[in-house]
Amino acid sequence: MTDKINTAIIGYGFSGSVFFAPFLHLHEGFQLIGAVERKTKKIQKEYGYVKSYDSVDELLMDERVELVVVNTPIGTHYDLARKVLEAGKHAIVEKTFTNNAAQALALYSLAKEKGLHLFVYQNRRFDSDFLTVEQVIASGRLGKIVEANISYDLYIPESRGDVHTEQPESGGEFNNRGSHVTDQAVKLFGLPDAVFADFAAFRPNSPVEDYFEVTLIYADKRVKIRATDISVANQPAYIIHGLKGTFLKSRSDIQEERLLKGEQPDSKPWSVEEEKELGVLTCFNEGKKVVETIPTEDGNYYNYFEAVYQTMRHDAPSPVTGWDGYKTMLVMDAARKSVAERKIIAIDKSKL
Repeated sequence: MTDKINTAIIGYGFSGSVFFAPFLHLHEGFQLIGAVERKTKKIQKEYGYVKSYDSVDELLMDERVELVVVNTPIGTHYDLARKVLEAGKHAIVEKTFTNNAAQALALYSLAKEKGLHLFVYQNRRFDSDFLTVEQVIASGRLGKIVEANISYDLYIPESRGDVHTEQPESGGEFNNRGSHVTDQAVKLFGLPDAVFADFAAFRPNSPVEDYFEVTLIYADKRVKIRATDISVANQPAYIIHGLKGTFLKSRSDIQEERLLKGEQPDSKPWSVEEEKELGVLTCFNEGKKVVETIPTEDGNYYNYFEAVYQTMRHDAPSPVTGWDGYKTMLVMDAARKSVAERKIIAIDKSKL
């Protein structure tokens, strides 16, 4: 085994070409081996040294490949990730991890049984805005957190038929952006005791939900996670209320925008944002109300891959484990059940 982690990607569409291949090419700890492409063979045009596989089976038969990225439509994640693990290869699985918590637990258990690493790609943990919120909460300046709102709003007024976000088998925006805000809420505050959820489809002929709001119920706080596809002007993405202060932050991370332009992270700050996007902290200091802007943390998806490398080669903590994915799916399962039954649903913590 070489020090480099030989890695292949199952899907080379949007996420494969934007969120995976550039970093696997850039990071010296990885060797990008190739991707499955039945028709386009696009990856060979962009990275001349790689292989374009005709099938998943051909990829899995390649003994050089140690780590496989499963980034196909959500409805296929479980079967493909299971196939990867059964082939004795480590796996990174795109969000949403699986269709439900039972599948997530099965994959986690299989990886553990085989002594393999199973990572979930929750890249929004490495966004500049989220890292800033995390830092402010950790500073203690807000005091005890009692309420939080995490939003991920966009303006997509017409259904596009996207296979990842607008097909019943892969779910709608709760599976798409909902997986990000659910993961962020659980990372910040832990598993809730129960949830109450509301989904809706407001766009004409939308086949899946394009709006959701889920209230995570804790003994000492309430956390709302929400998104809509009809937001022309967005509210703050993060509204955090503590007994001593409030923090407001826009969803301002620019990494995806830069990656779409073909840019790559370097030694310079990667997530620099405009001053108008800086978060605002309002709190009391010695009885006086103080309002100040907070410098934004430098988010970088490169750090996710660095953490994967350190986990696989030096036993460092995983950036996002299969168990993390399981906990997120517990909340998402409860939210879907809440929508179906129109009532508060307790989180199933029987296997924790």
